[in-house]
Amino acid sequence: MSVAVLADPKIETPVPVARPNTVLSMQGVCKGFGSGVTRNEVLTNINLNVREGEFLAVVGFSGSGKSTFMKLLAGLEKPDSGDLLMNGQPIIGPDPQRGLVFQNYSLLPWLTVRGNIALSVNSVFKTWGKGERRDHVEKFIEMVGLAHAAHRRPHELSGGMRQRVSLARTLAMKPKILLLDEPLSALDAMTRSVLQDEILKIWEEERQTCVMITNDVDEAILVADRIVPLNPGPKASMGPAFTVELDRPRIAAELNHNDKFKGLRNAVTNYLVAVRQKSRDDEAAVSQSPQIELPDLQPRSLTLPRKAILNSTT
Repeated sequence: MSVAVLADPKIETPVPVARPNTVLSMQGVCKGFGSGVTRNEVLTNINLNVREGEFLAVVGFSGSGKSTFMKLLAGLEKPDSGDLLMNGQPIIGPDPQRGLVFQNYSLLPWLTVRGNIALSVNSVFKTWGKGERRDHVEKFIEMVGLAHAAHRRPHELSGGMRQRVSLARTLAMKPKILLLDEPLSALDAMTRSVLQDEILKIWEEERQTCVMITNDVDEAILVADRIVPLNPGPKASMGPAFTVELDRPRIAAELNHNDKFKGLRNAVTNYLVAVRQKSRDDEAAVSQSPQIELPDLQPRSLTLPRKAILNSTT
């Protein structure tokens, strides 16, 4: 005899929440330059997972290895050790699926705005028809508000306009992951604010995974879902992640009156100040260690006769 078991309507069955997939992964990554006594260990034991559709900001001081970190993700540098993966596959070089916006624009001076953007489109979408590629270029020129300047060359553009071209050129490649290497650091405050809004608008439309390097904590909180500090070098490592629990869209002028914003800004800033002070204390302790006394040796002059060098009469 079978007995039917009825579910209690008062008991709700928990629905599992799907976690976004990890698209970028760094596991025990180390990177240095040089050899022997001149070797400089820039990054050590870097561990980081970037989730699909996430906007991640990496903050740190100048000289902490942020650009090296970004070049590793872009495939422009190879790690000395550790695993660097995209969708579970090793990153072995540059790939159109990872678009990098450089800090210094990197535009070709003899090409117009349209030409610079078309260069990337033509190299990535070779199977598209000529008209389809042309329309695609125009779409991204419009997206960054440069339709009126499409015929101009880089020297005829302001710094903010050049950065817009650089951003449009990368976005036009339709990368799965957008890498931003301090793209706004050289701009004035007004232009920087405008481009912050542009980046957020584009990210909201495209929902690409985005990793942004910045040294501005306020900027990181404005744009990111998570903030990860990069501890000072040499041998820089990743600090603890800070989750940004602020509703979108975020308006910079309103954030200054938001208690969550102020608390998060203090937490991130205090952490960065503390690790920088520790780094300075460690350097001071090393400099105060006993110095090894070197022997008093003078180099020989190879231009003198052999008997003069040996102080001999023979």
